[in-house]
Amino acid sequence: MFEVIVLAIALSMDAFAVSIGLGSKGNIKGLGLKAGLYFGAFQALMPFIGYLGGRGVLGWVDAYAHWIAFGLLALIGAKMIYEGLHEGIEEDIAAITHKVMLLLSIATSIDAMAAGFSLTLLDIDAYLACLIIGITTFFFSWLGVEIGKRSGTWLENKAEIFGGVVLILIGIKMLVI
Repeated sequence: MFEVIVLAIALSMDAFAVSIGLGSKGNIKGLGLKAGLYFGAFQALMPFIGYLGGRGVLGWVDAYAHWIAFGLLALIGAKMIYEGLHEGIEEDIAAITHKVMLLLSIATSIDAMAAGFSLTLLDIDAYLACLIIGITTFFFSWLGVEIGKRSGTWLENKAEIFGGVVLILIGIKMLVI
């Protein structure tokens, strides 16, 4: 269960960072709830899709599953660190519409689909794991908007880097254990 909570926090850092950027655009009524619902729903759904795909191929790659999970988590973590060191896309967003939220939700949760493969290696109910990931992301997205409203974007990149480092560490732990 501990691994799922850590994974949920790490995966939610993309949405958290984007939410800080969105919140910094001004005091838009209901944006925290909107961001939480969009990002939380997609972050819950995508790992489940990855889990189902992982279950489908697990028999074929069982001997290498830990290496595959490590590779996926390391790549996702490295990508998050890279993105944390470079400019985000939030600066280019003029209006926060449902279409923009949908696109941002998909963009921030694609990584979670790949990370969902690692759920096949954990001794936990995938439904519960995805629910935990969704609720955690909802909370961090709402919190990110509130932080962005009050302080701007100074924390945005640091959150993404933190999430990337944690994903890499989870991948390393899967190799060791």
